[in-house]
Amino acid sequence: MTITVSALQLAFSNDMTADIAAVASLVEQAAGAGAQVILPPELFQGHYFCTDQREEHQARAHPVETHPAVLEMRRLARSLRVYIPTSFYERDGHHYYNSLAMIDDAGEIMGVYRKSHIPDGPGYQEKFYFRPGNTGFKVWKTPHGTLGVGICWDQWYPECARAMMLMGADILFYPTAIGAEPHDPDLDTRRLWRRAMVGHAVSNVVPVVASNRIGTEGSQSFYGNSFIADQRGDLAAEFGDSETGVLTATFDLDVIRQHRFAFGFFRDRRPDLYGRLTQDI
Repeated sequence: MTITVSALQLAFSNDMTADIAAVASLVEQAAGAGAQVILPPELFQGHYFCTDQREEHQARAHPVETHPAVLEMRRLARSLRVYIPTSFYERDGHHYYNSLAMIDDAGEIMGVYRKSHIPDGPGYQEKFYFRPGNTGFKVWKTPHGTLGVGICWDQWYPECARAMMLMGADILFYPTAIGAEPHDPDLDTRRLWRRAMVGHAVSNVVPVVASNRIGTEGSQSFYGNSFIADQRGDLAAEFGDSETGVLTATFDLDVIRQHRFAFGFFRDRRPDLYGRLTQDI
């Protein structure tokens, strides 16, 4: 069984309609290149608004059933017969989440994942806007393989990747919004960011797809560097910090399963020794 995946990289204008249309154009390009699963960046419906705490940004959130980004990606998925993990700002009653709708190739919502790990620091003040997710980690079975998705800060946690693998994931996706660190202009995290996810690829013998934004939004700059890594951590496709476009790669999941079996990482696990991982520090 093979799977062809794409990651999208682009800058945003802060006009929701225009930004959704820009993503839609790249989705069509990716589908034309044969992609079966297409990953846009995190919160692609405008500028990344979590750089400070402003209550008016609450108006950006919508229920999953009516969110403009979800509705447009559903239309595209149905028309192009592709799967689109769609990041969006979700309002559920009085609760707000950084969420992802997994949209299938019939345009239906297979389920919603709510970001588990919520950062809070200079330039990334997400705890003001989002509750911690209450869905638990999720994977989705498709005819092309089982898809696991974490959202941005989730990508730094090996527990998240391993949990999705134990749930049967064949490939991991991470939509992202990350760039400069306002408190320290000399701190460039792009290499750390990539290495963290490549580590998931190696230690789980699984391909990893990461999609980030580019451009300057107010005082914040985003460094792109979207990539697709194979099950050995080698880069199958990558962008730098300024390209707009589509990355695409094809993987043979049967071969990857053989490699995973040969490494023995899942055979040699010792869950009886891992109780400390579930305890607070």
